[in-house]
Amino acid sequence: MERQTLFARGDGGYSAFRIPTILTLSSGRVLVFCEGRRDGLGDSGRIDIMMRAGDGDRFGDMRVVVSGGGDTVGNPCPVQDRSTGRVFLVYNKNDADKPEMEIMQGRGPRTVHVIYSDDEGETWSSPRDMTADVKPSGWTWYAVGPCHGVCLPSGRLMLGANHAVLDEAAGCSGPYMSHTIYSDDHGETWRLGESVGVCTNECSLAAFSDGEVLINMRHMPYGGAENPALPRSGVGGGRRSLFTGGAHARARGRDLSGQSADRDHAARRGGAAEQRPLDGARKSDRAAQPRSGAHMDGRARDRRGAERLFGHDAPAGRPH
Repeated sequence: MERQTLFARGDGGYSAFRIPTILTLSSGRVLVFCEGRRDGLGDSGRIDIMMRAGDGDRFGDMRVVVSGGGDTVGNPCPVQDRSTGRVFLVYNKNDADKPEMEIMQGRGPRTVHVIYSDDEGETWSSPRDMTADVKPSGWTWYAVGPCHGVCLPSGRLMLGANHAVLDEAAGCSGPYMSHTIYSDDHGETWRLGESVGVCTNECSLAAFSDGEVLINMRHMPYGGAENPALPRSGVGGGRRSLFTGGAHARARGRDLSGQSADRDHAARRGGAAEQRPLDGARKSDRAAQPRSGAHMDGRARDRRGAERLFGHDAPAGRPH
């Protein structure tokens, strides 16, 4: 296997490329997406969604599949409907001058959009705003992925996402929470699925042949909490600690969509019951944890970041 650089700084006048995701189609064709950032490494500004397509060895030219038009589009999250072959690309949009901090304070919009392709990425439909279908009133931040979605054996299309909810009295948002969105009609309509637990953030899904889904989530401390408890909600019950640096849950696809009548089924099959407790991890496991992201500079950095995004007096682990 040879290493290839598909997106390099300076290509097309872009300062940086970030948030890559790869989707292998049923034909074997490979679509690679990422954000093309014109103004630097920041998450806001003039950002477009880029794509290259190929067979895994050779790829065509880089091109823009979604233009921000001077604003921010990003978090490309593709999925293919295996029965129709249609490829969907779900993404987010916000004003170029409204970074995440201001959106979390309710001072700017953050919307959800979808396009599709019936010819394996050669051409794409016009964007459709699906915000009203998957983002309740009061939610501020919203991000799909970042990664590809999954097509379950039932035909259900499912994507991972995360959000935060505005506390109007405080003028800031509460902790991030991972959730899912899904479609049962080949992408014609999309619905909001389950929220998994507080202090979970960016996430990705993996589908198993028996219809179960693994959701792998980034752990985002809230109010300086390094190891928050998971309240009773989402795919399972009980309170248990999240594994520092990340968390995972395994459940039936219908449980993650919120359509199961038996919430305890998720816990019996995995779900939140498979959250790995920090206290149960071997010391060697904990020593091997990468010191990166929110944990890189310890609790002080966690507190500073939480104060900027959530306000100065946000209690650790407060549910929505």
